[in-house]
Amino acid sequence: MKSKPTVLYDVPGPRARRRNLLWTLLFVVALAAVVWWVVASLAEKSQLEWDKWAPFFTDARVWETYILPALKNTVIAAALAMVIALPLGAFLGISRLSEHRWVRGAAGTVVEFFRAIPVLILMLFANAAYSEFTDISPDVRPLYAVVTGLVLYNASVLAEVVRAGILSLPSGQTDAAKAIGMRKGQTMTSVLLPQAVTAMLPALVSQLVVIVKDTALGGAMLGFSELLASVRPMSANYGANTIACFTVVAVIFVVLNFALTTFASWLEGRLRRGKKSTGAVVGAGAVEELATPGEHMGPTGGTK
Repeated sequence: MKSKPTVLYDVPGPRARRRNLLWTLLFVVALAAVVWWVVASLAEKSQLEWDKWAPFFTDARVWETYILPALKNTVIAAALAMVIALPLGAFLGISRLSEHRWVRGAAGTVVEFFRAIPVLILMLFANAAYSEFTDISPDVRPLYAVVTGLVLYNASVLAEVVRAGILSLPSGQTDAAKAIGMRKGQTMTSVLLPQAVTAMLPALVSQLVVIVKDTALGGAMLGFSELLASVRPMSANYGANTIACFTVVAVIFVVLNFALTTFASWLEGRLRRGKKSTGAVVGAGAVEELATPGEHMGPTGGTK
């Protein structure tokens, strides 16, 4: 039986299939050897003993004292950064598409500047600025610095995502909107952005996941009591169970990001199912509302 042809690559022959199978088996054997070495090393250092892991299952104080408060701080910082960075990024991305050169230039300068600086440096600068020029309490200053750094960096990245998403749409969408009398702002908010959001959603979600993970930088450098920062006090109070603490924290991060991506996948599917075509559909009754105020579309397309 002949294999079906494909336009992406040549169908492998018998020798190629045997070679691919051999490489697959070698990779599986090598991966199993690495896993065995890691497990054996942990067991040798007594990191797999039950007393190292038992507190997470038998002692509620681990969760109440360390993990849940740290998780709360992580979620607060990430949520604040997302809520501020998303609209700011959309504004900067749309501004980069403005017909006015000074608007494009100003938005482009902001985006390129903050996108080029590592987010950790932005956090450190923000923390120093809040310490020098404001009277924000030292207890909450790390939260302000973390959120500021995340917003400045991720809003710049999201601006490029928005700009690319809008530019990916066919030019006919804008032409059709102009043909029925829509203004520039109406074209952007009613035609281009709703369609671009669906195309941008995977990239947007990836950046939101980055925001959640980058909160850990505040714990490492600014003393922000986030999830990763809870490992040190937990390990110090529960028998140097560092591997167990890191494992639990990693699983929590995986669950957080998995929930975020799952919700985004559901939302993307809902948006795609709600659109029967790739073009914007404007109902007949909406045409009069989109026309210039005080004017109505006549049966032939003119005003009356």
